[in-house]
Amino acid sequence: MSEIECVLPEEIEKRSMAIISEELTKQGICLDPAQEPVIKRAIHTTADFDYAHTLTFSKDAVSIAHKLIRGGANLVTDTNMALAGINKKKLGSFGGQVYCFMADEQVAAFAKERHVTRAAVSMEKAADLKGPVIFVIGNAPTALIRLYEMMEEGIYRPDFIIGVPVGFVNVEAAKELILKTDVPYIINRGRKGGSNVAAAICNALLYTCPLFGG
Repeated sequence: MSEIECVLPEEIEKRSMAIISEELTKQGICLDPAQEPVIKRAIHTTADFDYAHTLTFSKDAVSIAHKLIRGGANLVTDTNMALAGINKKKLGSFGGQVYCFMADEQVAAFAKERHVTRAAVSMEKAADLKGPVIFVIGNAPTALIRLYEMMEEGIYRPDFIIGVPVGFVNVEAAKELILKTDVPYIINRGRKGGSNVAAAICNALLYTCPLFGG
């Protein structure tokens, strides 16, 4: 049985990150310095070290995301859970906002009329937002599929995609579609993911985003 440690509340996260670093070292895993905060926060959120292997980054993904954030990019997510978990105050300091259109009445009506998911229609609504948009998908593979379709149709190109939906139906295939595009991304291969992971990735990017520079 593990012994209970006496850790001050303000030290818990720091201690957790230290444990994660120790475990990664024991496993012989050396992370890319730019990707390290994102991967560690995903592990911290899930206690799952598979993310050290399955989180996949396009070229210069972190620096591109930071540039978008500094430029006031808005975030669009497919769940209210991710919406709640993203640090809106930190994002707001860069001029951005977080949107979730899943509960929008018009979105619900269009989805019902067309026999598609609200997540897919939400992506279409998000395409009307002004300025750069980072998509944060933690639940619905249909959101990723619709984004891919819009790119293929030439009607919209996302600025960045965080794609970590969780589940069994179309999840892996939807992620692989985004991996084929030239849009900057952070994708978790396989079935794992979730709204908590999506929010964790966003927060890792926000917390490490420099005010100026690369």
